[in-house]
Amino acid sequence: MPMEVFPRLGVFSEPAPSLRYPGRHRTTPWRLPMSLTLYAHPFSSYCQKALTALYENATPFEYRHLEHEGAMDELAALWPMKRFPVLVDAGRTVIEASTIVEYLDQHYPGRTRLIPEDPDQALEVRIMDRFFDHYISTPQQKIVFDSMRSEADHDPYGVAAARAMLDTAYAWLDRTLADRPWAAGQDFSLADCGAAPFLFYADWTHPIGDAHANVHAYRKRLLARPSFARAVDEARPYRHYFPLGAPDRD
Repeated sequence: MPMEVFPRLGVFSEPAPSLRYPGRHRTTPWRLPMSLTLYAHPFSSYCQKALTALYENATPFEYRHLEHEGAMDELAALWPMKRFPVLVDAGRTVIEASTIVEYLDQHYPGRTRLIPEDPDQALEVRIMDRFFDHYISTPQQKIVFDSMRSEADHDPYGVAAARAMLDTAYAWLDRTLADRPWAAGQDFSLADCGAAPFLFYADWTHPIGDAHANVHAYRKRLLARPSFARAVDEARPYRHYFPLGAPDRD
């Protein structure tokens, strides 16, 4: 989301016990409670992607809100690109939302498996994750960022191409969702963690057409998922940041 920029919050959960998943060749133990710190902003779509994964499995973590004094300096020291979210686990820095979700699934597994054990199912999850990143989030942010530029720096051609890409993506997604409740099949996964915020903001930016009933129904399912609903609620105080004007809904 635009300028993906909370005092330190008490967004912690009770630690879960060690879990063993059928088909795994090892047990992944839970680390010490509160070893995770997430540098994030609640209004950022990519941060919401990571937050949805954390909330989905009630993973305990410290929320380092990037509007808190000193948080951005800490982030820059960890990752000079200053992109977020960034996860820190006992001194290890993990960048990029998709990688963070995979890291959580590997090292802090919970009742919802975000990357399936089956290789082909896992591949489908990663394909859909890339789809939402590249063909929903990227064109949506192109439109938003263009609106933040001076009139002389607007890119009408690029914005038109981004809107056309979203139309194509909505149509393809509508067909894909005809026989599945979640992005990659029957189970909630990494792909849905990204789809939730990306479709949330995309419909604000370039409305999903009435013809795409499957996409509308999927977006409603995502909004009803408690893990994503929590991320949406935490971001409500920041809706005035949306440069196109946040709609009075959702």
